[in-house]
Amino acid sequence: MRLGVLDVGSNTVHLLVVDAHPGARPLPAHSHKAELRLAQLLDEDGAIGPDGIDRLIAVVHEALQAAEDKGVEDLLPFATSAVREASNADDVLARVNAETGVELQVLTGSEEARLTFLAVRRWFGWSAGKLLVLDIGGGSLEVAYGIDEEPDAAVSLPLGAGRLTAGWLPTDPADPADVRALRRHVRAQIARTVGEFSRFGAPDHVVATSKTFRQLARIGGAARSADGLYVQRELKRSSLESWVPRLVAMTEPERAELPGVSEGRAGQLLAGALVAEAAMDLFGVETLEICPWALREGVILRRLDQMGQGLTGLTTPREPRTA
Repeated sequence: MRLGVLDVGSNTVHLLVVDAHPGARPLPAHSHKAELRLAQLLDEDGAIGPDGIDRLIAVVHEALQAAEDKGVEDLLPFATSAVREASNADDVLARVNAETGVELQVLTGSEEARLTFLAVRRWFGWSAGKLLVLDIGGGSLEVAYGIDEEPDAAVSLPLGAGRLTAGWLPTDPADPADVRALRRHVRAQIARTVGEFSRFGAPDHVVATSKTFRQLARIGGAARSADGLYVQRELKRSSLESWVPRLVAMTEPERAELPGVSEGRAGQLLAGALVAEAAMDLFGVETLEICPWALREGVILRRLDQMGQGLTGLTTPREPRTA
């Protein structure tokens, strides 16, 4: 059957259409995305303003039309941190539902981390052993660890590249004093969580997902996206540490000229690099591998599992194992 997942994220609204059935690998059929940057549209009270809601509704209408055009039978719509943390989230969800008919399911940060972990586990399989998974979005950083398909530990921190850029790096190029302040903030936030994961022991494989990590790996010499999904791509901490001061000195247009860096994400790359560097350092990671599957694929895989079991909904949480 043809499934569609509508991801209302902090940076983009992305419709991914796949051909899939339980027990089979989902095959991408179509992708439709629009940059909305909801994380940067919050006002002083933390609310998404009327203009932002209007733009969101227009983009959802476009995605619905694309889903209809591509023959989607089952649409899985969800929203992440930008909507989840908006002070007027209920109003936003009600307006989207009233004007488009779409009932967005707002995922918790833990659910984001768990569904992303599921996608990574399915991509690498059981032979990857104990996985540590890192994901930097526009609004949050997700970290998950485990040996099964459900992680033993999963956290979400408000350290997304878009959120941090808007709140901490107002100038272009960035003021070194602002960069130092952001670096301290990021490391303090991540350091609080390290103990929750270290009690489970060292991972066998460290994996990262998301556009931010892919771009950082690319500027560090990893293969292009055009080279295909199955080419191994890695990011080394030594490479990242050498790039951070160079990114600090660059303007946004200069970053956009780097290989693999899109114009729309160039402004967030420095903040994302600071988060990635801190996470790799504090978790003791020298090299990580980039996984092409992430949250959207996790939502699809969970739905396929539930179809096979006759269940509904996006998540089936359970209590994590103890060390």
